[in-house]
Amino acid sequence: MSRIDESRLMVRVTRMYYERGMRQPEIAEHLGISQAKISRLLNRAREDGIVRITVSIPQGVYSDLEENLIQKFSLRDAIVVEVSEDDNEKMIEREIGAAAAYYLESIIRHNEVIGISSWSSTLLALVDMMHPETKKRSIKVVQILGGVGNPSAEVHANRLTSRLADLVNGTAVFLPAPGIVGSEAALKVIMDDKYVKEAVAEFDHITTALLGIGTVEPSKLLAASGNIFSSAELEILRKNGAVGDILLRFFDANGNPVKTSLNNRVFSMNLEQLRKADRSIGIAGGHRKYAAVLGALRGNWINILITDQFTASQLLKG
Repeated sequence: MSRIDESRLMVRVTRMYYERGMRQPEIAEHLGISQAKISRLLNRAREDGIVRITVSIPQGVYSDLEENLIQKFSLRDAIVVEVSEDDNEKMIEREIGAAAAYYLESIIRHNEVIGISSWSSTLLALVDMMHPETKKRSIKVVQILGGVGNPSAEVHANRLTSRLADLVNGTAVFLPAPGIVGSEAALKVIMDDKYVKEAVAEFDHITTALLGIGTVEPSKLLAASGNIFSSAELEILRKNGAVGDILLRFFDANGNPVKTSLNNRVFSMNLEQLRKADRSIGIAGGHRKYAAVLGALRGNWINILITDQFTASQLLKG
């Protein structure tokens, strides 16, 4: 076959494939040539520039930011959602929560053990936005930060766990303990409780962890729960370089754990256990959370980030 004849055939095959939407077996049968040759011609068409494939990115999709975040922080995945500069913290939480709900729906598997933090408004938004999943089996949803606190706020922590378990057709495992206890001795006493032991035993088996990222200054929901350190204790954390926390485990600007005696009063999955999870998903955004999210990324405490485009841009500059 001459060069021009081959080019003519190549163009004909590419038009049948791309413009008419014919499948390769159909083209092969129609032209009376092998499917392998059809595949080679399509590949050649791309190599020779006869076919040029471009991706048209819709407004509100920030794939460049996502890819840059993945590369810079060695992430498994990143999701960047669009928010308005005028949006308040609650609106940002809702948008990020909605994206996290869709992401969780798409990645959940049979036999998943999902760990979920307590006292997070963003995670509440995730649960509120999520659709029921009835096809997956043998799923557990485990509370990985103590969910006992002020009764008026405690309902939110338990709702996170129980509602998510219902949505994924799974079993809820509660951690019936405060997130912060009065003393190290009290923590040891609580550890002897049968139901606490059952929940703690699941920490090493968490496959997907859903995590809010907090600042040193507690959020309104956390403050309402009573699971907070005193002003003097928060000042100790600041003096030791704390910028944020995951599961009330504080870290500095480089992601290094802040080691004080206060850590011995926290009842949650620890950060080293978190590293063992297949997916540790940090769900946070907004200007107030920037330093905390950056610290979490630098410490590699999360391997998936779901945030907004303004926070994402700042993180790439940091």
